[in-house]
Amino acid sequence: MSKAFFASERQSKAIRLACILLALVLSVAGVQVLMSYVARDFMTAISKKDASAYWQLLWWYLGLLVLAVPLGAYYRWTEERLGLLWREWMAQHLIKRYFNNRAYYRLRGSDSIDNPDQRISEDVRNFTTLSLSFLLITLNAMVTVLAFIGVLWTISATLVGMLFTYAVIGTGLSILIGRRLIGLNYQQYQKEADFRYRLVRVRDNAESIAFYRGEKREGLDLVDRLGKAVLNMLDIIGWNRNLAFFTSSYYQASILLPVVIVAPMFMSGEVEFGVVTQSAGAFAQVLAAVSLIIAQFERLSTYLAGVQRLGMLWDELDEFDAEEDRVAIEGSQEVDEHSIKVSLYNLTVRTPDGLKTLVNDLSFDLRRNQSLIIMGASGTGKSSVLRTIAGLWPIGSGTLERPPLRDIMFLPQRPYMIDGTLRDQLLYPYHDQGFSDEQILEMAGKVNLSDVLERVDNDLDRVMDWINVLSIGEQQRVAFARLFLRNPKFAFLDEATSALDENNQEWLYHLLKESSTGFISVGHRTTLIEYHDRVLQLDRSGSWKITEGAELGRSKPALVYALDADKTQAGPLFNKLFGRDQSRKSL
Repeated sequence: MSKAFFASERQSKAIRLACILLALVLSVAGVQVLMSYVARDFMTAISKKDASAYWQLLWWYLGLLVLAVPLGAYYRWTEERLGLLWREWMAQHLIKRYFNNRAYYRLRGSDSIDNPDQRISEDVRNFTTLSLSFLLITLNAMVTVLAFIGVLWTISATLVGMLFTYAVIGTGLSILIGRRLIGLNYQQYQKEADFRYRLVRVRDNAESIAFYRGEKREGLDLVDRLGKAVLNMLDIIGWNRNLAFFTSSYYQASILLPVVIVAPMFMSGEVEFGVVTQSAGAFAQVLAAVSLIIAQFERLSTYLAGVQRLGMLWDELDEFDAEEDRVAIEGSQEVDEHSIKVSLYNLTVRTPDGLKTLVNDLSFDLRRNQSLIIMGASGTGKSSVLRTIAGLWPIGSGTLERPPLRDIMFLPQRPYMIDGTLRDQLLYPYHDQGFSDEQILEMAGKVNLSDVLERVDNDLDRVMDWINVLSIGEQQRVAFARLFLRNPKFAFLDEATSALDENNQEWLYHLLKESSTGFISVGHRTTLIEYHDRVLQLDRSGSWKITEGAELGRSKPALVYALDADKTQAGPLFNKLFGRDQSRKSL
């Protein structure tokens, strides 16, 4: 995952920042070494009561301090800039792959990848920040060891040997004590994400919960998920405590080691007093460098858990890409995406796991200006046929011909309402189609969204919480406005008028027929039959039958009317069309 970033289109900027960072690492380490020698001589001057050397070395130390401050500040700034660049690229890269080949849709059924949204947001941030942090800590540790090991060696070879023995034993014990933290941190990521996801679901389904009076049930579920996260966190806290007992003892004991070895040398006159303080400082620096795992074990366990989660998502997206290529090359389902019609020949529709066959050897042709309705009991695969045509369910066999996806449009039962303006809602997903405000307002009125327009004073740039502001029926009419504005060659309607009254339904299907768009509907209402040329009846056994619509329904003219109960246009329009004096109630 790291290699992909440094080989990407951001390569030059990333490498430039990395080189600057490396230079700063070396500079900071060099200044620290110089400061250790100045500090040594400074302490010796004090012990000898040498005032001249004291003031000279004090100015040297202050000069090095002035140099160290900007180096440290730019070191931190460069690290954060490179980390932000890395995070931006990696999140964009994963988002692109997440939407490629509809991986976001197919991941819904994955048992191994939970909460991909958290992995792309939080896990990417942690990965890039901590990867860079640990890289720099490691580089600093290497530079520190190289810089200060010579200092310690000149003082005492025994001190060097004791240091490395102490660090190796301490590292081994810390891994033994703290390795359980990696699994616990992985579980904590998952449990926190599950808790947050449930809170989002409550917000998105607030009205349904309120109607059901399900507050107590939802509250209990949230408390349960919070409890699981808290219990796991208690385990993490307990293991951190055990690790802290060891690390605290490890570092407290390390303070005595250099003094125990060098102090007798000073008392016997082998070294000066400044060497004692220098050895303690150098020993602490080198010990911290070689004890990297001990010092950072808590962060490392969190980091490794995040890497594991992010790596699983990365690999799963690789699998989807490879699977898509394999299906395109070797798959038994032949797909022609450059046809002028929708044609199925001996198409077998199966569930995504391939274990259940829903429809056997389905064949039909649909051209522009033609229509078909798919009917049948629940579970017979009505919506699954649409999913297969759309490529959401690639499992199956047979031949499928259809226009490119840009020339077809699918209307689900529950339209998707995005965050944004009313204009964004009506033009989704193509916000740059170039329609004027007059055209958009005219189409909104045509699908009977006049009440919605009145609520916003015909302001298409009004931003509201549309999923809660609009009823399901209004949302379905918004979906039809999108359809008519886009004017595709074919439309697929999956219970797209289920929340509409029959008058609204009749009017929208009338507009759909006038638009010359070929369409396939999925529905249960028998009143839908009259708007379609043919009826595809599916059976639970996987068999099917196509019947001409005229045999099952009757044709009748579409009425042009206003839909809202408080409007008065319906009667006059009826009179104008048919020359009859009818009351609104009769109409």
